[in-house]
Amino acid sequence: MSRADVCVVACAEAFRGDGEILAAGIGGAVTVLGARLARLTFEPDLLTHDGGCLLTGDVPALGETPQVVEGWLPFRDHLWLVLNGRRHVMLGASQIDRFGNTNISCIGDWARPRAQLLGVRGAPGNTRCDPTSYWIPRHSPRVFVPRVDMVSGLGTDRGAFELRRVVTDLAVLDLGGPDGTMRLVSVHPGVSVADVVAATGFELDVPGDVPQTRRPSPDELRLLDEVLDPRGLRGREVPERAA
Repeated sequence: MSRADVCVVACAEAFRGDGEILAAGIGGAVTVLGARLARLTFEPDLLTHDGGCLLTGDVPALGETPQVVEGWLPFRDHLWLVLNGRRHVMLGASQIDRFGNTNISCIGDWARPRAQLLGVRGAPGNTRCDPTSYWIPRHSPRVFVPRVDMVSGLGTDRGAFELRRVVTDLAVLDLGGPDGTMRLVSVHPGVSVADVVAATGFELDVPGDVPQTRRPSPDELRLLDEVLDPRGLRGREVPERAA
């Protein structure tokens, strides 16, 4: 079992209880695997797609074309789902603050940024209308900042619909702290609470008893190794450290 396996399972858990809703993993291979693993195990009603317009009847391995197509989802229908709260997206973020405001637009002053990034893309609509989670592959004070340089995705202090989970390579967090601030939910095997606090650039709400993130079951490991990611692409996103 690797740290990447734990992260995929933690991302899958973010979709638990969603039922028949479009599950969109956008933040990288780990998010796509999380959505597909959830569908193959405890959330069989999830709608998954190929990254484009095809709803997948089967659940293909990363990088492969689905053999069974369940439906066609043109962009106008995709937007209808977004605007009507029928999509749970797991995004990435270049910066995130204690209220879950995120930045994928620029680093530095907006008028003269030091670095230009993606732009806000669909983050405002996603965070205002739908459940949203985040995957951060490198938990560090450069990402977890006191104040984002520009708000791309809304936080709890700006009217976010529902910020479900923030999964990183160190821990699982949510926005269940005082006044909707970020709270530590669990630490991954081999990681301490002190490690997470040190890697976070703002005061984190830490409960008295922080459990360990659950490990993947033998069946989940089999699905990852044999069905969803036989090439081990998840390990490129998360350093392979035995846990």
